[in-house]
Amino acid sequence: MIITCFKPTSCPFLTIELLLLVLLMARFGKLKFWKGGEVKTILLGKHEESQVHKLAIEPGSPHIFYSCGEDGVVQHFDLRTRSATELFTCLCVDDLKGYRPYVPLNAIAIDPRNPNLFAVGGMDKFAQLYDIRKYKWDGSSDFGQPACYFCPQHLIGNEDTGITGLSFSDQSELLVSYGDEFIYLFTQSMGLRNPPFPSSSFMVSMGSDTSKVEPGSIASSSSMDLDGKNAPQVYMGHRNCETVKGVSFFGPRCEYVSSGSDCGRIFIWKKRGGELIRVMEADKDVVNCTEPHPHTMALASSGFEYDIKIWTPKAIERATLPTNIGQVCLFHSVCIEIHILKNLLIAFDLMAWLDPVIYEIR
Repeated sequence: MIITCFKPTSCPFLTIELLLLVLLMARFGKLKFWKGGEVKTILLGKHEESQVHKLAIEPGSPHIFYSCGEDGVVQHFDLRTRSATELFTCLCVDDLKGYRPYVPLNAIAIDPRNPNLFAVGGMDKFAQLYDIRKYKWDGSSDFGQPACYFCPQHLIGNEDTGITGLSFSDQSELLVSYGDEFIYLFTQSMGLRNPPFPSSSFMVSMGSDTSKVEPGSIASSSSMDLDGKNAPQVYMGHRNCETVKGVSFFGPRCEYVSSGSDCGRIFIWKKRGGELIRVMEADKDVVNCTEPHPHTMALASSGFEYDIKIWTPKAIERATLPTNIGQVCLFHSVCIEIHILKNLLIAFDLMAWLDPVIYEIR
């Protein structure tokens, strides 16, 4: 692997998405660079008192991008008009604890096969899919209703996990990365038109009429059965507990899945089967973002360090997994299980006996 580092020292918290947006805006005249490094910017929009973890640039368009924030708001930007349109506030599907009426959003992704579709996810177990064609630009429609939902069966009803990253493949498959959990791959047929609520006998079936479904559109049939026949592919071994981490496909045909980890490594799996094939040291602390180049085999990563690393596959010999990777993955899985158990004990006010165990493991 060859690594090239970009060091944006004037902006140490620059993420890959913001860097792409800066380059896009510079290309179309929304940023002006002056001698001495001074940059003149134009305010296009903002999320009130809210962090924004992810932007999504519309495939094939140099003008359109979306943002989502911890205020639950999704905005649509057009560089030609220098304006932002607030599309909707993402609502909780089943806020059983009654903490908040909206979902603080961490991730947004656009389907490259059908850019009319985009998914959002945040502090909720459901990834919600929307169709921009249903939005009326005069504000006359209620656009806040998702067209489809995605969630692993065992997480339905779980109030202690949330989504940190989303990504679409060139085949409209959806990757969903969960905090304190794992990464899951959904096909469109796994989408739920109506979100189910937890029950002792869970079975969801949405019918079988697919005659009117167009390529790249949302399937009209979906099921998620107890026998696991329609269960999503899972990717594990990394640890996603401390920060908001993205997830991405990698390869010319999206053959691989990549993610950062709390241990400062990049993890790469085969998409089919979920086999872990590559682990790379990429940050002294945490790797938050991994983003592929759209046309060539190159991967960008960023984390706590003040640089963005570019990885390309030019090694003479085929790389192997670190000798201790089994122990690392096992430790990560144990940490996740302990975190899940800790949340359950907090809910039942039984934390006192577990604290010494957690401290000993740390």
